[in-house]
Amino acid sequence: MQLSRDALLKAYRQMKTIRAFENRLHDEIALGEIAGFTHLYAGQEACAVGVCEHLGPKDYIISTHRGHGHCIAKGCDVVDMMKELYGSREGLCKGRGGSMHIADVNVGMLGANGIVGAGAPIAVGAGISAKATGHVSIAFSGDGACNQGTTFEAMNMAVVLKVPVIFVYENNHYSEHTGVDYAVGADSILDRAGAFGMKTFRADGTDFFAVYETMREVIEYCRTTKLPAAVELDTERYFGHFEGDPQRYRGPGELDRIREERDCLKTFREKVTEAKLLDGADIDAVDAEVEALIDRAVAEAKAAEKPKPEHVLEDVYISY
Repeated sequence: MQLSRDALLKAYRQMKTIRAFENRLHDEIALGEIAGFTHLYAGQEACAVGVCEHLGPKDYIISTHRGHGHCIAKGCDVVDMMKELYGSREGLCKGRGGSMHIADVNVGMLGANGIVGAGAPIAVGAGISAKATGHVSIAFSGDGACNQGTTFEAMNMAVVLKVPVIFVYENNHYSEHTGVDYAVGADSILDRAGAFGMKTFRADGTDFFAVYETMREVIEYCRTTKLPAAVELDTERYFGHFEGDPQRYRGPGELDRIREERDCLKTFREKVTEAKLLDGADIDAVDAEVEALIDRAVAEAKAAEKPKPEHVLEDVYISY
C-alpha cells in the first residue's frame, strides 16, 4: 500500500519526535534535571509508529515501563509529556504519573505501567469494550513480559472471550539485562501465543514499512473477526534498560553496530529518498521542526508550575 507524501512526512515526524524526545531526556537526566527511574524507547520508534498510524482515538493501547514512544505515537501532547516528566502540575497527569505512568484516555492511551506484563489483562478488558464498537485494543509488551503468568492468562482469556486485542511483543533482545535466547524457553515468542489458539504475525521492527504493512493486515483481521492476534517485532534499544544502566551485558561494539545497521530513521530516509517519495530537504525540514519543538517543551517544562503540599490529596478520592 503506497502512502501519500503527507502520510510519509507524518510517520517520519512521529518517529523523529520520539527519538529527539528520548535523546533530550538522556541529556537532561544526566544533568540531574529529572528525578526517578526512566526507561528510554530510542531505537524502537518504527514499532510504535508503525502500529499507531493505523489507530484512531477510540482504539486503545496499553503501554509498558518504556512507554514514551507509545504515548507520542498515539497522539499524546509532547509538551505536556515533558512537563509530566519534570514533575509539573501542568503535566499530562498533573505530575503524578512521571515516566512510567503517563496516560491520556482522551486519545486512547490507557496508561504506561511499571509492572512487567501488567498491561495485557488491562488490554483484554479494554478489548471487551472495543468489541462492541468495531475498535481494537493493543497491549505493547517486551520480550520479558512474554514470560509472565499475567500475559499467559490474558492471551487465553482473549481467545476464550473472542476479544479484538492485539498482543504486540517488541523483542529488543534483552529483558532488563538478560538475553532473550536464555530467558525464553520456546523457539519463539509467537510459538507460545499460537498455542493459545490465536493467529500470529512477525515483522522487522526496525523497518517502519514492514511494521506498517504487517499491522495493516493484523488490525484489519482483528476488526473484521473480533478475534485476538499476536505480533512479534524484532527491534533494538539504543540505551540501557534504565538511565544509568552500565550495560555490561552488551558485547564489544554491539551498540555501535545496531546504531549503524538497525536505525529505523536511517532506513526510512534511505527508502523514501531512493524511491523519490521524499527528498532529503523534506526530511531535514522535519528534523529542524522537531528539534525546535523539543527545545520548547524543555523550556516550558522547566518554567511550569510545581505541585504544592496542599495538592497532595487532589484526585485521590472520588466524591459521589
